Amino acid sequence: MAAPRRPWYNQVTAARAGEGSVTPSACSVEVSPVHTFDGLATEWERLWTQCPSATLFSRWDWQSLWWRHFGQGWALHLLTMRQAGRLVGLAPLMVRDGVALFIGGTAVADYLDFLVRPGCEEAFFTEVLAYARAQGWRGLDLHCLQPDSPTLRYLPELATRSDWPVQTMVEDVCPRLRLPRDFESYLAGLTKKDRHELRRKLRRLYGSGTVHWYAASDPLPAMDDFIRLHRQSTPEKAAFMTPLMERFFREMTALLAPEGLVRLYFLELDGLRVATAYCFELPGEVWLYNSGYDPAYGRLSVGLLLKAFCIQDAIARGKEVFDFLRGREPYKYDLGGVDRPLYRLVVGQLPPGEEENGACGWR
Repeated sequence: MAAPRRPWYNQVTAARAGEGSVTPSACSVEVSPVHTFDGLATEWERLWTQCPSATLFSRWDWQSLWWRHFGQGWALHLLTMRQAGRLVGLAPLMVRDGVALFIGGTAVADYLDFLVRPGCEEAFFTEVLAYARAQGWRGLDLHCLQPDSPTLRYLPELATRSDWPVQTMVEDVCPRLRLPRDFESYLAGLTKKDRHELRRKLRRLYGSGTVHWYAASDPLPAMDDFIRLHRQSTPEKAAFMTPLMERFFREMTALLAPEGLVRLYFLELDGLRVATAYCFELPGEVWLYNSGYDPAYGRLSVGLLLKAFCIQDAIARGKEVFDFLRGREPYKYDLGGVDRPLYRLVVGQLPPGEEENGACGWR
């Protein structure tokens, strides 16, 4: 049996504290395309820890897992850049019909990006553009970029210099909530209407039976109930949770839960699980990744209230941010979420009606 890995956030803290940035002149260009994930795991992870804006969706294991499930019909292009043999830049791209996108799929990844060590950005993005031109690609369609992405900072200007058309647009939002020190302060920070509604719904729930909410001690055995409640929620979620997607979710949980990255919540009413919330547990933050509920209990707002309990738990555990992730669902604003933009960057000319990628859908 392999030795257990250190939690990824401990690796990040150690790496970012111990390694400085690289000056652009130090980045001698040694670029090569790779068409398999094999053999890249160790140096990919090392580079990942050196990239301030990297998220778990850019990890080698998460991306290779996504590729195994959803990569059919795409060509894999992992463009690597090295300095004295050491990986300092990585473009995790998939290509179809001359258009390159990030690996990861917008249906199951909220934040995506290139991995490039600070100080090597200009050399890296210059080489990415040169490679795209040499391959005869029509363009790059880059989704799920955070506002602080180095891609947004460097790529548009470099692309314009090289006569590529460039479009940058807000494609969605990820509402986030800065957490106070206690739950009463959180409630006080809501609008008067939202605070009144939340308290009213809580009273109604607690008046309807014995209420128990908690995070499962082991998410893996609880996945059956998560999948069931997710599919029950809405027809759109049922259509999203195909057998293939279910396998992906189960394998993702098996991958991340041993590192303490998954927190799977349930709300029980009279001993029956009626709502669920799948969260990612990160340093100082909780990300609400997915959820579900039994529509038979919809009148009790069990889905929304479990999310409020997740916020309460995050505050009690000293978290600073609750991220609702992508989408403008009304409950996110009812619970105090504030929009943070998510960007799409298009370099080149895309065909009319070009699909985003091969794994879009409802969550």
